[in-house]
Amino acid sequence: MNVIQTALPGVLLLEPKVFGDARGFFLETFRAERYRELGIAAPFVQDNWSRSRRGILRGLHLQHPRAQGKLVMVTRGSVFDVAVDVRRGSPHFGKWVGYELSEENKRQLWIPPGFAHGFCVTSDECDFLYKCTEVYAPENERTVLWNDPAIGVQWPVTNPVLSKKDEAGTPLAQHTQLMDYPG
Repeated sequence: MNVIQTALPGVLLLEPKVFGDARGFFLETFRAERYRELGIAAPFVQDNWSRSRRGILRGLHLQHPRAQGKLVMVTRGSVFDVAVDVRRGSPHFGKWVGYELSEENKRQLWIPPGFAHGFCVTSDECDFLYKCTEVYAPENERTVLWNDPAIGVQWPVTNPVLSKKDEAGTPLAQHTQLMDYPG
């Protein structure tokens, strides 16, 4: 597996080894021992599958308390996937990274607890899978405004299709209950 360190320490872009021939391909999407060696040691307790169409933007989401780490990938189509450091006191607070994840590149993104997450679908349709280190707890969910100018994510769409929850997101500065940076 090729591991790419991102500009946000702890966020990893992963390129699994793909074995292919005329019949198709095979790859491991997860092996606990291998991911533990990368520092991804918390047990995964929930898997999710999302299907969306072009122009849909989901995010920026986080939970506090009960912050979730997420290992995300695309099995059909493509997305622009984003992680934002929302740990109070972090030297990278409010900074973001974004990468294309697609069925072609088969990349995964590890987003540790303490980061907001979102993605925008860039293909006609997309199947997005993610493993979580905490179960979904709606009472702990927070939504940061997808286009918060203080963060400045450069999304590949100007008028995305949003849920009511994402339309009602608030700027990061208004989120007073966030995880503290452990460093």
